[in-house]
Amino acid sequence: QVQLVESGGGLVQPGGSLRLSCTASRSIFSIYRMGWYRQAPGQQRELVASITSGGSTNYADSVKGRFTVSRDNPKNTVYLQMNSLKPEDTAVYYCNALLSFKDYWGQGTQVTVSS
Repeated sequence: QVQLVESGGGLVQPGGSLRLSCTASRSIFSIYRMGWYRQAPGQQRELVASITSGGSTNYADSVKGRFTVSRDNPKNTVYLQMNSLKPEDTAVYYCNALLSFKDYWGQGTQVTVSS
């Protein structure tokens, strides 16, 4: 099992940047895939970005070139650097870990992009 705790959300103006962090309760070295999902009001949860234990990354088309996912295994932490934020990026962002064929989720952190 693993517990995930997100941080770094908040209110930012369009064009601004935020960095989200997700810290795990155990070593993430052997966790095959970790990533970020988001859910806006009235919409389904969608994949934003993911990274495997080997460092392979995957991004939603809507965030390619603006967001970067990375992992720091010694710190048991995954990051999501978000640049050039747009109002449509507003959502609750959830950290996800795929471990032993089971999905684990954090509690979510709110990101609001507004002037």
